Amino acid sequence: MPLDYDKLINWSAKTLDQHYSTKDTILYALGIGLAHDPLDQKQLPFVYEKKLRSLPTMATILCYPFGWLHKAEAGITRLKLVHAEQGIQIHKPIPTQGALTGSTAVTSIVDKGKDKGALIYSERRVCDKETGDLIFTATATTFCRADGGFGGPSGPTKPAPEIPARDPDFVCDLPTLPQAALIYRLCGDTNPLHIEPEIGKRAGFQGPLLHGLCTFGVAGHAILKTLCDYDETMLTSLDTRFSAPVYPGEALRTEIWQNGTDVRFRSSIAARASIVLSGTAKLKD
Repeated sequence: MPLDYDKLINWSAKTLDQHYSTKDTILYALGIGLAHDPLDQKQLPFVYEKKLRSLPTMATILCYPFGWLHKAEAGITRLKLVHAEQGIQIHKPIPTQGALTGSTAVTSIVDKGKDKGALIYSERRVCDKETGDLIFTATATTFCRADGGFGGPSGPTKPAPEIPARDPDFVCDLPTLPQAALIYRLCGDTNPLHIEPEIGKRAGFQGPLLHGLCTFGVAGHAILKTLCDYDETMLTSLDTRFSAPVYPGEALRTEIWQNGTDVRFRSSIAARASIVLSGTAKLKD
């Protein structure tokens, strides 16, 4: 059936509570590749319960209603659904353990046309369950590749990040493990696209993909390492657009342009000259 615009635009998830432990915080950091060098003293605090710290990009998995678009039953083709954009804005440092509560709502839907797909924009606000303090806001764009042409609005769409024409100020190369998707899926996204080779091929790829949000985390790690010296409180926002898939085991090269607290970046797989995402970040003054 075609995408049901009215059902989706009026859909909102029930408030989702999440209790998580230090083990969950460590698992997330390991999933995006922290401590690939276990002797790196600056990465160790993100994977060791002694003086544990949480990564800002962990916001992507907290109080996230995994599979919510499938549950909405609004005519979306699951195998053709991909993560197109992701953003986070950190209002307060993310606790390393505790209880949070969050709600997700659809903010707009764009019909790109038949055979061109549709874009679903959503926002998630997550608060400390005990105090009510807003911890972070997360935005996302989902590209429904097979669901355009339902007669919905054709815009507006979010503009692509502008990348400077000059050479980058910094370049950071980070590896991903061949089993990265197997680890990262334990953070909550168990979509078989990331583990079953046959499903990856049926979706039009070479095999299982690395989660887009895992790639997002690796890019965030590159900025944290290069510009913040692993001070996670320095990174206050991160916004990306995904442009190509990443396969587990590929190395990510992130080029970074800095203008004071404003940052532009793009990540690529140098081995196949493929740009996989680009975006902006904001640092604390």
